[in-house]
Formats: sequence, C-alpha cells, structure tokens
Amino acid sequence: MIEGRRPIKTAGVNTGNTRRGAALGQMQTIHDEHLYVELWVSFASLLRSYTAAHGLNGNRQATVELGETKIIVRHAEKWLTLDRSGAHIAWTRENGSVGTLEFTHEGRLRTADLQGAGTTEEELDMAAEAWARELML
Repeated sequence: MIEGRRPIKTAGVNTGNTRRGAALGQMQTIHDEHLYVELWVSFASLLRSYTAAHGLNGNRQATVELGETKIIVRHAEKWLTLDRSGAHIAWTRENGSVGTLEFTHEGRLRTADLQGAGTTEEELDMAAEAWARELML
C-alpha cells in the first residue's frame, strides 16, 4: 500500500477488471438463454402430451410444431402460436386474442393481469393443460 493512502471501501462495488465483469454478465445472459431454451422445449413437450391426452376419447389429434423461437399447435380450425424472445413469449389464438407471458427463473410462466395492476405465475404444466383443453374441445 502506498504510504499516506487509505484503502477504499468497496462493499457492493465491482472493482475488478471491467472486461471480466462484462464476461460475467455475458455468462449470466448465456446461462439465462440456456434456461429459457430448456423451458421452451419442455413447454412444447407438455403441449404435445396434453393435446394427445385430451384427444384420446374422440380419436382426435393435434399437431405441435417446435422451432427455436416459435411453437404452433393446431387442431381442426383451432390454433395457438407462441413466439419467444428470451424469457418473453407472445401468444396468438385463431380468434384474434393475444397476450404475453414470461418465463421465470423458477420455471413458471408469469402474466400481467388484464388491468396491469399485478402479475400471476402459473406452472408450465397447468398452462399447457389449459390450452390443450381449449384447443381439443
């Protein structure tokens, strides 16, 4: 330590190499994106499973198309399109209804209520089952 200088307190401040700090931020972003991809694939799988289950009694079948950022579920005249960008998902139905969802780090879907006053979270399987039921009726 240089004489006459006091150590600087750095609680909560990143005083390390700024490149390293940026790399850590990038690692977190990469980690998050991997998480959202895994949740995306799981959500498509749940949609596929629940539409199959709902179609068993009537010998009906839905198609579920999975892409890197898009899922399309179709049954007869009904369809659901989901478009993902990171954690954010925009959905559209055949009747023109639209909405947005967001993956959480806990593996749930978060949605804002219609008045924008708050948010609710739902497990992936519950959301997938509800949409499958609507599509397969």
